[in-house]
Amino acid sequence: MEAASAEKLVVIEPTPVDLAARVADRFLARVKARTRNGRIAHIALTGGSMGGAVLQAVAAHPKVAQIDWTLVHFWWGDERFVARVDADRNAVQSRRALLDYIAVPAENVHEAAASDSGLTLDEAAAAYAAELARFGTAEEPWPSFAVCFLGVGPDGHIASLFPDRIEVTETDAAVLAVRDSPKPPAERITLTRPVINSSKRVWLVLTGADKASALGLALAGASYTNVPAAGAKGRKRTIFFIDEAAASEVAEDLIDQTY
Repeated sequence: MEAASAEKLVVIEPTPVDLAARVADRFLARVKARTRNGRIAHIALTGGSMGGAVLQAVAAHPKVAQIDWTLVHFWWGDERFVARVDADRNAVQSRRALLDYIAVPAENVHEAAASDSGLTLDEAAAAYAAELARFGTAEEPWPSFAVCFLGVGPDGHIASLFPDRIEVTETDAAVLAVRDSPKPPAERITLTRPVINSSKRVWLVLTGADKASALGLALAGASYTNVPAAGAKGRKRTIFFIDEAAASEVAEDLIDQTY
């Protein structure tokens, strides 16, 4: 059950396949609720194996046809600065898993510029920030995501915000260019913590025993500069969706059996 005072909650499924199915079901329910009265839903996607698995589960879900996808805008928490058709791009992975199979208008899919776009890395980051600002709120020059998906690395990184680097502490920009990334490719574009944390819901999806330590630190309130996942927080909910292999260091009172 949900702990009444918990700011971060954990949902556990036995396997990655089970987890992807549960996240997909919750995602479609959330998008349907958000768009029911014609409201726009801004969604931030993530890459990685589980990011793709969730989107594949969404594509296969019987309720996918019930969504008015013209009301949904897709963004990415980070992107690899490689060629537009490179399989390493999160956008390419997301298109292959879901976006190519739903009736979402092309103008609702907001990709960061690729390395072969004619823009430099810094120009691509600035262009993405400008695109976000087109949909900004009265409070901030970016949209508030209905759901912001994040993966978590074994080192605790989220998006392309890596431990003990300047990007994770940046609060004066919406988007940053990342160079010399500890994880290849070296050049990336990432949203900053203020953009991520302005999301209504932040959903961190992670699997595997190699993530257990980072997850435990994030839930225990570690410094976000050392464990960036510890600093991810949605305005309404922050949910860690995990499999049993990642659950060894999760306190019992943080587990939500109902969400």
